Amino acid sequence: MAVPVAYDITRLATRVLNVTPNGIDRIDFAFARHFLGSAQQDCSAIMMTLLGPRAIPVEGARDIVDGIAVHWGEDEKPDQDESYRRIAGWIRGGGAKLVGAQRVARGRSGRAAGVFRWIGQHGFPFGRSPAAALPKGARYLNASQFPLWIPRYFRWLNQRPDVKAVFFIHDLLPIETPEYFRKAEYERHLRRLENLARFGAGAIVTTRVVKDALDRHLRTLGRTNMPILVAPIPVAPIFHRRGEADATLADHPYFVACGTIEPRKNHLMLLHVWRELVRRTGAGAPKLVLIGGRGWENENVVDLLERCGAIGNHVIEASGLSTPSLKRLLDGARALLMPSFAEGYGLPIAEALAAGAPVIASDIPVFQEIGGGGIVAVSPIDGEKWLETIQAFADPASPERLAALARAAKHKPASWKSYFASIGEFLECL
Repeated sequence: MAVPVAYDITRLATRVLNVTPNGIDRIDFAFARHFLGSAQQDCSAIMMTLLGPRAIPVEGARDIVDGIAVHWGEDEKPDQDESYRRIAGWIRGGGAKLVGAQRVARGRSGRAAGVFRWIGQHGFPFGRSPAAALPKGARYLNASQFPLWIPRYFRWLNQRPDVKAVFFIHDLLPIETPEYFRKAEYERHLRRLENLARFGAGAIVTTRVVKDALDRHLRTLGRTNMPILVAPIPVAPIFHRRGEADATLADHPYFVACGTIEPRKNHLMLLHVWRELVRRTGAGAPKLVLIGGRGWENENVVDLLERCGAIGNHVIEASGLSTPSLKRLLDGARALLMPSFAEGYGLPIAEALAAGAPVIASDIPVFQEIGGGGIVAVSPIDGEKWLETIQAFADPASPERLAALARAAKHKPASWKSYFASIGEFLECL
């Protein structure tokens, strides 16, 4: 029989402030939908408040999850998405020549309105402490790492040794590669792992690369026996659908890169490659669609995007795009590009392969593990090789691209049913 699960929705509730989800958001959302969306499961919700952690009614938690989906526009069709229409028109060649890259940034008006409606319907989360509210033998599950760096939010677990806490650890990159993150993130991530070692009964990761790194670090903290489940994250069902490409874009070669604009995603190299492509091939150079919001320490990238005339008609920057629109763009793209220096997983690769799209990605262990031989791997510091590979893929009938399409077609992504079955077994066995 399944054990009771208390799912933490704290971070998810704050994402009304974001116009579109990132990778952690998508995972957090999928967990919340699974554990809080079914009346068949014995589940409850936890939210961290100024009064400390509180167990809140599951009906209110479901409203939060549903409201976030609407806010992100997750069910918005491409034909209804103004951002998609603008991107498609640009790919087809519309618009005047620009000094820098065009930018499509869809905002959200009235972001706080949904919050006030929720408070009006459910009241402030003045629920009971989880130490008093959770049933015997429950599992506390946190898939967002938020706010794991603050120990006071988890001290209630000391009062309930029967409640086993499980945390999803997405990566150890702020510790392993601190140069790619805000300075404070190094110490914050150290505290996350210290609190995992202190309060956690188990951990979930997406790859063996992350498992090995986490296991090594936990040993330095005196935890040598923590169960760690390796479970590659599936993708949204929409990415499994085939044959939905935009026919009006078929004769216009373009590539897609998906991810927050931050140093480790290597956008700087990619933009230099595109400037060189335009220099060598002129107006016929393929186009690049950068999907993702602007992150941190990205001044050089922003300078290129905003002031480099050479890429003005060949690069577009888009944020706030709905998931169906992203899928439509992947369907017609020559390839997804993922030149990251370091990643904990790489959800866009899994999404592209599930959609049957070719993938050109960095030759790093995580991508080799999740790609299963389905990707074209190129060193993230070999700009000339990236340029040559992109040039080859710009021809839809090139041998290189046809081989990549065949490999993508053989990729067998995990299903959500089997994924959550393994999560459930892991929670029960603790």
